[in-house]
Amino acid sequence: MEGLVSRFVDRVTIHIAAGDGGNGCASVHREKFKPLGGPDGGNGGRGGDVRLVVDSGVHTLLDFHHRPHARAASGKQGKGSLRNGAIGEDLVLPVPDGTVVLTEDGEVLADLTGPGTTFVAAQGGRGGLGNAALASKARKAPGFALLGEPGEQFDLVLELKSVADAGLLGFPSAGKSSLISVLSAAKPKIADYPFTTLVPNLGVVTAGETVFTVADVPGLIPGASEGRGLGLDFLRHIERCAVLVHVVDCATMEPGRDPLSDVDALEAELARYTPALQGEHGDLGDRPRLVVLNKVDVPEARELAELIRGDLEARGLRVFEVSTASHEGLRELSFALAEEVERYRAAMPEPEPARVVIRPHAIGDSGFTVEVDPEDEEAFIVRGEKPERWVRQTQFDNDEAVGFLADRLAKLGVEEALGRAGAEPGSQVTIGDMTFDWEPSTPAGVASILTGRGTDLRLESSDRIGASDRKAAKKARRGNLDAEGGYAGDEDGE
Repeated sequence: MEGLVSRFVDRVTIHIAAGDGGNGCASVHREKFKPLGGPDGGNGGRGGDVRLVVDSGVHTLLDFHHRPHARAASGKQGKGSLRNGAIGEDLVLPVPDGTVVLTEDGEVLADLTGPGTTFVAAQGGRGGLGNAALASKARKAPGFALLGEPGEQFDLVLELKSVADAGLLGFPSAGKSSLISVLSAAKPKIADYPFTTLVPNLGVVTAGETVFTVADVPGLIPGASEGRGLGLDFLRHIERCAVLVHVVDCATMEPGRDPLSDVDALEAELARYTPALQGEHGDLGDRPRLVVLNKVDVPEARELAELIRGDLEARGLRVFEVSTASHEGLRELSFALAEEVERYRAAMPEPEPARVVIRPHAIGDSGFTVEVDPEDEEAFIVRGEKPERWVRQTQFDNDEAVGFLADRLAKLGVEEALGRAGAEPGSQVTIGDMTFDWEPSTPAGVASILTGRGTDLRLESSDRIGASDRKAAKKARRGNLDAEGGYAGDEDGE
């Protein structure tokens, strides 16, 4: 039974996490005769990114089906003597050509085509600054460092859409697999029961100087656009095709089936299906169509094909009578496909070289909003990229680090915005995951320094005697000696 299970996976959900940034280091330089030589804590290393890279040697998403969780390495913590932490190594995940990256809501983030194309799926967190980088004229010896930021985490959907020039549409057992086997060197599974094709098959066809690929994908039945049968698995793989080919079984004995109704049913499913890549590759309804009346080597099938050919051509469709058994009509069909593919390629823009795809972020965005907490009318919520990031970087068990955060928020204008919103001292304010009681540093709108932020108490409490104290002690000793007559001259008083 295990051998009957398809090993081709074309849609998976993965859970990725970039590496966290390393914490900064709070360190003071120490050496002999110089116990407090200033801050020398290094910065933390950046966390590794998670990258999806198109690899021509990968053909399915099976590896992600078995291992859906992936995490990049985190950055290392900074150290003393101005040593920065190591950068976390990026995690590279190879994906097949034609992979589309979507959110769980269906939003397309990237369409990865072409070997080497890279998508930065999750960015690593930035490393925290050490106290050496935080030193300034007002804060000469910071006794704290910033924490590293956590890496991005996402749940993404990967879909594999076959990169084929022509797609074969048809009901189960219409002869699609047989057709691709005689048009190309592909060897798909062929049998006389429905749904023998459980995975897409690709074949390379040469017609004159044109070389193109043909996709034979799972059969289509009414209701496929709503998920019946293998319909969605089929429709997903024809979004990139330049030309669609209706393969019609003219020798079917099923009741209620005939070539015209089969074509109408296929077109109805195509009309109902909304491609995820519709904006870039166009609607499926705009693709050129060819109709293949298959199995005309059977006398009854040939008679039926000749009977309905005129009706199909009246719809503006190019019709080909084909027999995969006797190879009748295959040459004409291959050259007609090549003509449509060449026309499609000429209308497409020049292919781009391998590129890196990233999700854009606003640069230099210092905006934030202050709103009333819906659960408490006397509480407030501050939202914004900078305030939330600063809160994540703060060591709340270090008073000086908390004061540094308050200074940054005040400089950004958060305190003024809270005052305009009606916040009063003691009001609860939430920023990110942290809720605290707000104590403004500018009472009544007048700036005043309430605490000695930016100083290191260890330097203030140093036991070293200053120059002025040494000079005063020297004068005192000299005065004592004069009083005792040690400098009054010789014994005769001369």
